[in-house]
Amino acid sequence: MEARDLAQGPNPDRDTVTLSLVHEGGPVAPLSPSKVPNIVAFDRRELTTILNVYGRKVGQGEWRDYAMDFLRDRAVFSIYARVSERPLFIVEKTPKMRNKQGQFSVTNQQGRILKRGHELAQVLRVLDPKLAVVG
Repeated sequence: MEARDLAQGPNPDRDTVTLSLVHEGGPVAPLSPSKVPNIVAFDRRELTTILNVYGRKVGQGEWRDYAMDFLRDRAVFSIYARVSERPLFIVEKTPKMRNKQGQFSVTNQQGRILKRGHELAQVLRVLDPKLAVVG
């Protein structure tokens, strides 16, 4: 269907319209399942735990924004005190570290690891020390 056909509206003589995604270099080929990159992500329970701490801190006025990045080797939850270039804290999940020092870590703005461990709730206590862990 050409642009002039779209401007005139639907054509009753045609039953279906086929659209394809196009970018500058031509049509986009669909990715085969073997070419889709594996990514690391927080599961629902982990994300709920992080967002509970985040929500309390937003309610207290300490934090304002967050960002999530899901990469091949780690998942990152960045916490911002205000709109700025650098996050105040970074919560990371790095599965490669699971059998070593623990797959979860919290890093501060200067890049120093504040806490690392196997249990996310324990690691997040460094951000909200007044809370007790219920297990």
